[in-house]
Amino acid sequence: MKRFIFLLAGALLLVSHDMYFKLSTYFLSPDTPARIQLYNGTFERSENTIDRNRMVDVSLVGQGQRMVVDTTQWSEEEGVTVLDFTTGAAGTWVAGLSTYARNIELSAADFNDYLEHDGVLDMLVWRKENGAMEQDAVEKYSKHVKTIFQVGEVLTDDWKRVLGYPIEFVPLQNPYDLHPGHLMEVQLLWQGEPLAGQLVHVGSEAKPHDHGDGVAHSHSDLTTYRTDSLGKVAFNVTQEGVWYLRTIYMALSEEAGLTHESNWATLTFEIGEGHSPDHGGAGAHSHGDEALFGLPSYVYWIGSLVLVMGLFFWFNRKKR
Repeated sequence: MKRFIFLLAGALLLVSHDMYFKLSTYFLSPDTPARIQLYNGTFERSENTIDRNRMVDVSLVGQGQRMVVDTTQWSEEEGVTVLDFTTGAAGTWVAGLSTYARNIELSAADFNDYLEHDGVLDMLVWRKENGAMEQDAVEKYSKHVKTIFQVGEVLTDDWKRVLGYPIEFVPLQNPYDLHPGHLMEVQLLWQGEPLAGQLVHVGSEAKPHDHGDGVAHSHSDLTTYRTDSLGKVAFNVTQEGVWYLRTIYMALSEEAGLTHESNWATLTFEIGEGHSPDHGGAGAHSHGDEALFGLPSYVYWIGSLVLVMGLFFWFNRKKR
């Protein structure tokens, strides 16, 4: 019976992998009711809810303060765990959740499929190179989730707050100061230190667009990167919409009764028009429509045209 329960749990794990924080919009108004959804499954669909006793930490960070979320603020709706809260003052905010570890027993075939399906390819390669493809696994896993959202128009530095989870993504730019065309860098920390050589999957979901057929269309892209020696990945922001990063850091375990231990991390945020579309680097806020003395560039174009026309008529007059 015990083995049957483990195998059943393993089957559920294979269809319920990642955990994400999602919002209907990541641009919120100050001091208003809001909702964060916790998806446990894929980015597109939550397969089941998360019990409160699995949550070791749930935090909201804003205005330089970290606030612990009360368990009474959670509810469930159709397989999604929902956090209802009231936004605070204008600024860039962070929400985070970390779970207690759980154990799962998987057959060799199921474990290999899971490694391939979820992109834990380094461990899969290790098993192939070390003749371990036929070995069953008992894995201890925990999940650590973050999202960044913007309240009002004021940008604050809370987006860079490190929550101290075993593994977590920390952006190196405020995503709400970016727009398509910018390069975004994110650092991955393991036990507070940069994690080098780790596979990271980056996806995006464009805002739905109506192409004239009355149907809203959207698409999602997924690209895999490997962190550099400083634990960083850099990727081009190619479109407005929701972006997400995911990774699973897995290592062999020496703990009795276990073969592996994994820690899962995700980060979500939304890219809008941004506050610095000139790509001029940090702190640049020119929108390309200003020139000398703060006057719009079209004034100079009109002035130049008038000057050229004036010179043309003046020279033609002299020829007469």
